[in-house]
Amino acid sequence: MKLPRLNHVILIFIIALFAINVAANLSVPFFAVFMLQDIGAAFTVVGFASAVYWITKSILQLPVARWLDKNHGEIDDYYSLVCGLAVSTLGVFLFYLAEEVWHIYVLQLLIAIGDAFVVPPFYAIFTRHLDPNNEGFEWSLYSSFSLGAGSALGGALAGILASTIGIRPLFLMNGTLMLLGLVILLFLKPYIRPKVPARVGRVFMEQKRA
Repeated sequence: MKLPRLNHVILIFIIALFAINVAANLSVPFFAVFMLQDIGAAFTVVGFASAVYWITKSILQLPVARWLDKNHGEIDDYYSLVCGLAVSTLGVFLFYLAEEVWHIYVLQLLIAIGDAFVVPPFYAIFTRHLDPNNEGFEWSLYSSFSLGAGSALGGALAGILASTIGIRPLFLMNGTLMLLGLVILLFLKPYIRPKVPARVGRVFMEQKRA
């Protein structure tokens, strides 16, 4: 079976998100164990920490998405993606220094804010640059390779590393791989569509219809 050729934007996303998903799954499987053993948190804190992340991200990413959609071009999406990932990466690195329960809540909040600025522009840019007639394959490639294989590799490495170097150092490795993903995403810049005033865009569409 001959695989379709990928454009540069899709290829960059696939590689970067593979690294990021490997990173995430280095610490996620042992996050609850880390909180219970290293921080001394109660079971309720584990649940509340997860709730802080998901509630914050889920609520904040909606106005972020609306704000990005109101602008024209992709430069705002690009900077939202890069800056949001930088914030999330910083939060992951800081988990290595966490000692108190309130540290966990603050870092979960920080990472949620960063991710809220990452998710909408990722979906927007990725969708705009899908190759015609290859949309299903390229979304499936993201799901199978970046998400599926990345998560599997991260989970397997997490089990090996946690038993040899401990859980806390996993956050440093997580942050390092996220930083690698961020550096890879910087290569998107030449392919980002410039900002175009809304009025110019409408005039162009009217001229095409005429």
